[in-house]
Amino acid sequence: MTVSGKGYYLWKILNCEGGNVESIARLAQEAQLSHLLLKIADGVNPYNYDRNVDLLPPLVQTLRKKGIQAWGWHYVYGDNPLSEARIAIQRIEDLGLDGYVIDAEEQYKQPGKDTAAKRFMRELRVSLPDFPIALSSYRYPSYHPQLPWSQFLEKCDINMPQVYWMFANNPGAQLNRCVREFKGMSPARPIIPTGAAFSEHGWTPQPNEITEFLRTAQELNLTAVNFWEWSTARSIPTVWKAIKDFEWPLPCPEKDITEKYIDALNSSSPEAVTALYTPAAVHITYSRTVQGPEAIKAWYQNLFTQLLPQAKYTLTGFTGTGNSRHLTWTATSPNGTVENGNDTFGLIEAKIAYHYTFFTISPI
Repeated sequence: MTVSGKGYYLWKILNCEGGNVESIARLAQEAQLSHLLLKIADGVNPYNYDRNVDLLPPLVQTLRKKGIQAWGWHYVYGDNPLSEARIAIQRIEDLGLDGYVIDAEEQYKQPGKDTAAKRFMRELRVSLPDFPIALSSYRYPSYHPQLPWSQFLEKCDINMPQVYWMFANNPGAQLNRCVREFKGMSPARPIIPTGAAFSEHGWTPQPNEITEFLRTAQELNLTAVNFWEWSTARSIPTVWKAIKDFEWPLPCPEKDITEKYIDALNSSSPEAVTALYTPAAVHITYSRTVQGPEAIKAWYQNLFTQLLPQAKYTLTGFTGTGNSRHLTWTATSPNGTVENGNDTFGLIEAKIAYHYTFFTISPI
């Protein structure tokens, strides 16, 4: 999972546009954001609940509909690393997130926390071997040698340092130093820095400083930037506008396998659909199981010519990341309609290795 462009951390959803997920997604799209980072847990506890209602699923789903990645972030303490890892895994899987950020700060500078970091990361990677994981911590590792940097970063994919230039006006110089220090460490990881979009102790970043931070990130060929934090930035109109107005060209995002699958169905080409499968793929329906490209191709030939000829397929939703997907879909055809399409994919190297499909055709 690559990250490119501008993003914000969200701390308390109810403090962001009153918790209105449609407003959050609309403003994110207007600000040309590529991703949001949502707090999913604090220590061993899930986060962003209100009266036992999880506020995150509708926001994640609304962001995804607008093409905005939803990452989760988690403040960790290291006193119970296995339980912290397990709540992270549960939240990631339940929410179908695009990536996960570990926020490790003061508590992880205490003696013995290198062992906690190893246990935490090992537990994460057992369940999430290929899932994008980032570390968010201090801007200058030389200032914080007690933090177990290597134990975290050796199993992370991305480094997201907090480059907050409080009571200074040199964000570009601070970002350059941050990148230089981390590049000199082992292991070095791609850097996506987090800039300051908040007021604290009478200090507020200026719009020209925001622009300098963003320009410096581009000059350093960094793929993306984050800002802390949505609700505070929204209370500082000049800061919000500076980030919103800064142009960060985005590459055309690659379609998810679920979208490719629906496109292939709409092509009415058995060959196009079969090309999405591995050579040893298994295809299962309620009535039978087949394996291999020829048998799968024959099933789609029958679907396109006999069951649902001239059909229009619509993806109504999907969940999952990494090597699993669950999708729902509908279809309309002269032969009838499908309102309950319900499929599960198991993937190997982004191709379908296992596919269970269920649907019923209702006569028109």
